[in-house]
Amino acid sequence: MLAVLLLPGALRAFVPALIGRSALAMGGLALLLAVHDSTGSYAHAGFATAAFGIANVVAAPWRARAVDRFGQRIALLTMASVQAAGFIALALAAAAEGVAVVWFLVLSAVVGLASPPLGAAMRTIWASLTTAGDQRTKAFSIDAVCEELLFVGGPVIITAVIAASSPGAGLWVTAVAVLLGTAAMTSSASSGALRGTRGVLARGDRPLRQPGFVRVLLALLGVGCVLGVAEIAAPAVAEQHGSVAAAGWLLAAFAGGSALGGLLYGQLNLRAGIGTRLFALCAGMGLAAVLVSRLDALVPVAAGLALVGFFLAPSLITGYLIADTIVAERSRTEASTWVNTAVNLGASLASAAAGAVIDGSGPGPALLLVGAVAVALAAAVPFTRLRTLERGTARTPSRPG
Repeated sequence: MLAVLLLPGALRAFVPALIGRSALAMGGLALLLAVHDSTGSYAHAGFATAAFGIANVVAAPWRARAVDRFGQRIALLTMASVQAAGFIALALAAAAEGVAVVWFLVLSAVVGLASPPLGAAMRTIWASLTTAGDQRTKAFSIDAVCEELLFVGGPVIITAVIAASSPGAGLWVTAVAVLLGTAAMTSSASSGALRGTRGVLARGDRPLRQPGFVRVLLALLGVGCVLGVAEIAAPAVAEQHGSVAAAGWLLAAFAGGSALGGLLYGQLNLRAGIGTRLFALCAGMGLAAVLVSRLDALVPVAAGLALVGFFLAPSLITGYLIADTIVAERSRTEASTWVNTAVNLGASLASAAAGAVIDGSGPGPALLLVGAVAVALAAAVPFTRLRTLERGTARTPSRPG
């Protein structure tokens, strides 16, 4: 699978893209700690983090559309510059005295709105460098695994930076990461070759207008729901056992399972079409969540969360492959971003509801409920439509046109 990294131009774009993408893994925690340090209130810090997250999700399709239209170099550099400026402004505000809370909210929203879709842009580059089929699956797999590792290591790195200096320093580091990573990625030949359509995309070419794509997003919404509840259930289980520190290990097991699933998925030569794979993976993740809801001891819960995570990266990879298959080349960035948006939306909605369920009944019922929802949403994708997607895969040309 690592052979795809040796393709001409691959590492030159991929390594800086990972540096830029690390800003998303670090930025939320850096923002939370900086605002809390300045205001002394977790409520204010939570509102700022929510403003960042909501703005990021809401604006994601339009940012991706701008990349498809104007090209990676212009669009991504503009977004990264605005986001870096926003992080720096937040750091300065956090270091100042008497700054009104509303400014933290406004600046957090600006940072979220301007977040460059580096993951989707990198997957577009992978599509331009690889042939459709196993080679592209391997490229998307290693991309997804590295992204999982970023979200494992990012919070650790930014926490160490803040502990060694100040909360504001975390925001400065995040600003540097997104700006330098984006600049280095977009200066590569493979990124520069994607110059955009320079025109308005026809309504019929929009990803959401492609047959079956909305149903795919519904299935991935269920994946996001499981993700959101798992990230809240893990600390709740740890607290039940009187070991808050165990929350980190439970979440690490979840992320590790996802990374392992992505690695294995990239190695397997599966005969089933991507539509059938998506159904099986989304339903499998939901059933795994149902299984974990029946567990109690820490070690079995950790193993169960690793099993739930095992389906996460392969589900995302399959979603990206479907997006790559059924949309026009000129709207691939937007299509890939819709996959992320569906998962993030599901995670946000589920995490908001899970808190109340966990407070009232514990993490078990929350996992049971969200597992059932994920299976139901996976089943909502008609099998006939999956067959259509599989036939579409067989017609995909070996090189993007």
